[in-house]
Amino acid sequence: MKCNQVTIILFFTLFFFKANAQEFKLGKVSIEELQQKVYSKDTAAVAAILFKKGETSCEYSNGIGFTVVTKVAVRIKIYKKEGYNWANQQVNFVKVNSIKETVDFTDAVTYNLVEGKIEKTKLKGEGEFAENNDKSVSTKKITMPNVKVGSVIEFQYIIKSPNVGSLKDFYFQSNIPVNYVEYTTYIPEYFTFSNHFKGFITPKIISDKKNKEIVMVEKEVLVGQGTKFTENKIFYQETRTNYVAENLPALKEEAYVNNVDNYAASLSQELSMTKFPNQPLKKLSTDWDAVVKTIYEYEQFGPELNKTGYFEDDVKNIIADLNTPDEKIEALLNYVKSTVKWNEYYGYGCRDGVKKAYKEKIGNIAEVNLMLTAMLRYAGLTANPVLVSTRSNGIAIFPNRAAFNYVIAAVETNNGLILLDASDKFSTPNVLPFRVLNWQGRLIRKDGTSQEVDLMPKIVSGNTVMMNYSVDVNGKVAGRLRRQRTDHNAMMFRKSTDNIKEETYLEKLENENEKIEIKEYSRTNEKELKLPVTETFSFTGMNLCDGIGGKIYINPMLFFTEEKNPFKQENREYPVDYGFPFLDKYSINIQIPDGYKVETLPAPMVLNMQDNLGSFKFVTNLSGNTIQLAITHQINTPIISSEYYSMLKEYYQGMVSKENEKIVLTKNL
Repeated sequence: MKCNQVTIILFFTLFFFKANAQEFKLGKVSIEELQQKVYSKDTAAVAAILFKKGETSCEYSNGIGFTVVTKVAVRIKIYKKEGYNWANQQVNFVKVNSIKETVDFTDAVTYNLVEGKIEKTKLKGEGEFAENNDKSVSTKKITMPNVKVGSVIEFQYIIKSPNVGSLKDFYFQSNIPVNYVEYTTYIPEYFTFSNHFKGFITPKIISDKKNKEIVMVEKEVLVGQGTKFTENKIFYQETRTNYVAENLPALKEEAYVNNVDNYAASLSQELSMTKFPNQPLKKLSTDWDAVVKTIYEYEQFGPELNKTGYFEDDVKNIIADLNTPDEKIEALLNYVKSTVKWNEYYGYGCRDGVKKAYKEKIGNIAEVNLMLTAMLRYAGLTANPVLVSTRSNGIAIFPNRAAFNYVIAAVETNNGLILLDASDKFSTPNVLPFRVLNWQGRLIRKDGTSQEVDLMPKIVSGNTVMMNYSVDVNGKVAGRLRRQRTDHNAMMFRKSTDNIKEETYLEKLENENEKIEIKEYSRTNEKELKLPVTETFSFTGMNLCDGIGGKIYINPMLFFTEEKNPFKQENREYPVDYGFPFLDKYSINIQIPDGYKVETLPAPMVLNMQDNLGSFKFVTNLSGNTIQLAITHQINTPIISSEYYSMLKEYYQGMVSKENEKIVLTKNL
């Protein structure tokens, strides 16, 4: 009897755990999952990935060889309307030269709970479509049907690629929480991959080996006897590696983050070695020198860079009367900027070739900047291309060809490198588009050697404001303002106002600055890229001061006040990336109305960050009826490590508090 009781208890215990365990398999959505109102580990989450299971294998076909097959199955729960965008999924795939990838979505279903029963809505044909991004990359997209708050969506996508050299990156983490994620690779002994993990979470890893076989069919045509097929079996070992992680927090968007995906827990794999039967071991890209050598020898890179015949006569005329390297650099940069338009396609390889781009006056980023590099070399300068990974592409940390998606030009001088990008009409020497300011690039020389290049600016970009205004007894503010921007600040301003009508710009400026009214607006040096761009205007405003109890309360910096500390998190793992060092400088004179005196004036303050990372100075002076303020905020480095975060957060809190202190005016007795 005792034995039977134990058996019954054990049976029900096992049944209970089996019934309540979450099944990480498509098609097994439970009522409990549909009834969930919030994600228990992050109640603010708009959606959560309940599970994500991926696997990558190398499948052999006769006459084709190995094909990489990646399958990814996902289940997502929608908790709020803001999570509806997770009903839209997309996968990029390559279709260039010999690499023709395919993507297929399967098992795409939306589940809803209707009157206590599970209702399934399958994805139909109209919800799936493909887009051509450019000549080499396309995107397969789906939009899941009948998605509501409370829905659970499932789908699987399968990518088939002949490119064994580089497996698809696998992301364990996302900007919504992930309950469970698993990834498994099945790699034949012929291939050795280098694994590179990013992020702050490392999955659990288990690996084992299994014997496998390939059946190779050889076809032989015999004279007078027809066709003979022979089967040969090849035995090999396959390594299975399993990666598992659970309860991954959502990646939080924070102020001054370069690209949050740089810090997502993920795995990148690149082929580093092959060893086929009866063939010698072959090492592939294992360090940066090997990577850049491969890229330089790529037919759409090095050979294109070496072409000069198509521009020689034009360049001779441009540099005929120029003597100094700086003159030649500026002239050729401006010539390419004005002659060849960037078509906004990325990549370090040319698509149509530099000759066609020059003739048709349009090309991708490689064609534009390899052309510029070739012209600089032809002019007698030591110029070389620099491989870059843009901010949207992520940081190039590990040696692999896919790390780069962009190329710029560099000229070696006695005073260091001068970096150039002819794709942006507002760029100047060493003032590159913001998308390029992404840690390190890789310079490639003719002899195949390379060196790391710091892409982050050293020059401090200025933002200088001179503002004089008066306050009347009714709290109305009337004044005049002059604002000057230099270097990257100037470039970004020019870009943001390009092709914008002045009327439209001023309306936006007024609305963004407490509904002020702007008059007598002028702008200088808009086209003179080497000079600071300057705005000047008069303004009036009724919402800039507060009158309470016969007193006037003035926020001295008006609409330039930093109202909130941008750093809100208690802790931070990401570095703070401003893009470039900067200096904000304000010189303000305030005329107070007759019959009033200053009751309260903010005290001076100086804040200095350690290691000379930055400083804030707030100086005030009262002279008769005029209040004078001199305020500076300077950041001396484009990137601040997360180890300084607590100090930086405290620095900003002190600065914000001081900028929000009021000047109080009271009537003379």
